[in-house]
Amino acid sequence: MNDSREVAGVILPGYPEPLWIQAVNLIRGEIDRGELRPGSRLAPERELCRQLGISRVTLRKALGHLVEEGVLSASHGRGWYVTQAAPKKEWPNSLESFSETAARMGLKPHSKVFTAQVSPASIDEAERLAIAPGTPLFRLERVRLLDGVPIALDLTRIPLALVPGIEDVDFADRSLYATLSAAGVEPARADSTIEATKADDSAAARLDVAPGDPLLVMHQLAVGADEEPLFVSTIQYAGERYRLRTSFARSHG
Repeated sequence: MNDSREVAGVILPGYPEPLWIQAVNLIRGEIDRGELRPGSRLAPERELCRQLGISRVTLRKALGHLVEEGVLSASHGRGWYVTQAAPKKEWPNSLESFSETAARMGLKPHSKVFTAQVSPASIDEAERLAIAPGTPLFRLERVRLLDGVPIALDLTRIPLALVPGIEDVDFADRSLYATLSAAGVEPARADSTIEATKADDSAAARLDVAPGDPLLVMHQLAVGADEEPLFVSTIQYAGERYRLRTSFARSHG
């Protein structure tokens, strides 16, 4: 179903299933059959209502349900889109590299490298990494992709002394974690904080989203087995392409 084709199927008012559920099943069926491909935009709501013979309230209930299922995503002012394949699987709450995540999900990782250079640590960076201001840091800024779909914009900073020569590595396909491991540097834990924000023009262009679209920003500090800081990362995830899974345990006094 794109902007110019009719919806295959009909809504039956007398059918036992509610109208919105029938609409959900029709749209999901077209997605499952490949009639609606990942990334494609649905017809405008007015046209969908005409094709399906339902009200806008009923239609939006159906579309909202498909958004909750991760089948569709909504872009304010732009319409409803079929989600890419990558977001259908949750990411774990164990520490693993982007490449390891991709392998587990059966997807191909790739990166577009924008910055790979050495520069002095700022006061804030030095404080987080427990080093002196001005200490040489390797800065690596990449767009991370899964099967060609931009997922995140990643800026990582690591003291150059930890991995001498890291500035010569091509990180288009090379895993940072694998590079660290080869140098004897093994992250044991990453302390993270997550906040919601909106994509600015630069992030939107790199992640192929619209300016103002929602992003999840993760600030990470990776530490080794002895609690020594190893590197810091700021990762901006496209909000409709990333899902964080975690769990909470209730303690008993």
